[in-house]
Amino acid sequence: MSLFTQDDLIDSYSRTDAIDDGVLIDVSAAAREFGIRYPVAMTRAAWTDCVEWTEADDRRKGTVQDETGRLADVLAVLGFTLRRSRAASASNRTTFEVMRTTRAGSGRLPQRVVLECICGPGDDVEPALTILLPGED
Repeated sequence: MSLFTQDDLIDSYSRTDAIDDGVLIDVSAAAREFGIRYPVAMTRAAWTDCVEWTEADDRRKGTVQDETGRLADVLAVLGFTLRRSRAASASNRTTFEVMRTTRAGSGRLPQRVVLECICGPGDDVEPALTILLPGED
């Protein structure tokens, strides 16, 4: 018997709510192209750091990048990391590194960023993956 009932619940904030609010960005469709079969979302901070890119960024940096390619970089490395770590770890958290050009400043050389991926329950208790920066929860 549970200590709490549905009537005791003050408020709930679902993964769907977080996606609708823009706190999480759903990248599940793109992730499937890299063999990741579970729903995948990125935190707004991880998206902003590793994926977000505009034409103004291209002009300022003198590069040719876009969000599709930057997201593909993140998901390709994540897919490889998940396949490699599946047999080696029973943890629900893994870290991986991606090289990306930062939006800030004038530098064009890619810099390394560490990302985390957590596997937790989705809204219907299905496995769901969340990509985040270290220190986020």
